[in-house]
Amino acid sequence: MKKHILCFGDSNTHGYCADPADCADGGVRFAEEQRWTQLLQADLGQDYLVIEEGLSGRTTCFDDPIHEGLNGLDYIYPCLKSHEAIDLLIIMLGTNDCKDRFYSSAACIGLGMARLVNKAKSTDCWGGKTPNILVIAPPPIGEGMLTSAVAATMGQLCVEKSRQLANSYREQCELLNVSFLDAGAIGCEFNTVDFMHLTSRGHRTLAEALTKLIPQLLR
Repeated sequence: MKKHILCFGDSNTHGYCADPADCADGGVRFAEEQRWTQLLQADLGQDYLVIEEGLSGRTTCFDDPIHEGLNGLDYIYPCLKSHEAIDLLIIMLGTNDCKDRFYSSAACIGLGMARLVNKAKSTDCWGGKTPNILVIAPPPIGEGMLTSAVAATMGQLCVEKSRQLANSYREQCELLNVSFLDAGAIGCEFNTVDFMHLTSRGHRTLAEALTKLIPQLLR
């Protein structure tokens, strides 16, 4: 049976593209062959099944007062159960949690990630094996966002919070004994349109890093 890798994230897992010139078909979502999930599938080969579960706007555990259904904590259980048995869960969330309307610090976002991880651990979806979870900290939001078209809805504090997110996640992952990857530290780049979505090169960089890392996590 193939090893099931569930990728649980936001618009950067869904493949949102803010720059149509960077998208193969000129749309607002990267083509399948450009998204990190599908690149990872191609790199890992037929012994793996990479499952794409990305939703634009998703948070770790916060209810959005404007858009419904974006709380990751509410959806992680049915998501895991619908795809069981899970061999590896990859969670990449946090960019949306930095929005000013959630009034949350990087430390609290880290606690939100910890809550999400603990719920995933306690879900009976692991086929009798020990829960295997990798948390990815997204790259920090770029300063250019503050003068972009999304500045008014993101808020002025989110850039600084996003810079602190990787350290907060790293601390929580050590406490929870789960794997951690800092996407910013490995050079996953954001675009220069809204400064918070991966470029096609950023998708490839992430896929290449995960292709090297995942076999070590699935021994």
